Amino acid sequence: MQNILLPVFYLPPISWFSVFLDPDNEVVFEQYESFPKQTFRNRTNIYGANGKLSLIIPINHTGKREMKDIEISYREDWMKIHWKSIKNVYQGSPYFEYYEDKFEVLYEKKEKFLLDFNLKSIDIIQKILKTEKAQSLNEEYFKNPSQINFRDQFSTKFESQFEMDEYYQIFTDKYGFLKDLSIIDLICNKGPESVTYLKNIK
Repeated sequence: MQNILLPVFYLPPISWFSVFLDPDNEVVFEQYESFPKQTFRNRTNIYGANGKLSLIIPINHTGKREMKDIEISYREDWMKIHWKSIKNVYQGSPYFEYYEDKFEVLYEKKEKFLLDFNLKSIDIIQKILKTEKAQSLNEEYFKNPSQINFRDQFSTKFESQFEMDEYYQIFTDKYGFLKDLSIIDLICNKGPESVTYLKNIK
């Protein structure tokens, strides 16, 4: 068993879930880091009709920088936009109808803090995958943590370094396989096979 430190993402990438659910990993979530911009902490990537589509949660600029204190902005109805985008994209996928009600719950209640919203998204995915991976939140920030540090391992700017097999996606015929999208892309296309797929990622 190894201790790992994971950032808390919004509907995380497939690679994040492969690390999270690895039975050899004891997971601690990072809540005290200084919030970095342009990361999966407040965005997720899905397969849109024109290729990769980023759904971004707007945040309030209150001057507070720790992840646990980052507040979500509701000046625009982004929840409605995100849910509509997910529904439009994946309603033609093999398994969306089986999980639609569970996904929709995420967009029914306004959470004040980004951390709470992200934790709720991870909890919903765990219910869909029928996994019960335990995790805890860290209690302070360490620049060089004792755990294996995954805070900077998942980039929105560079191609994923994780190796994963291709699977059929809705717009594969148009744009080919898009690697390491949000976990919801895998779930909507692979359904119950998603957990097995995650175990084979390196």
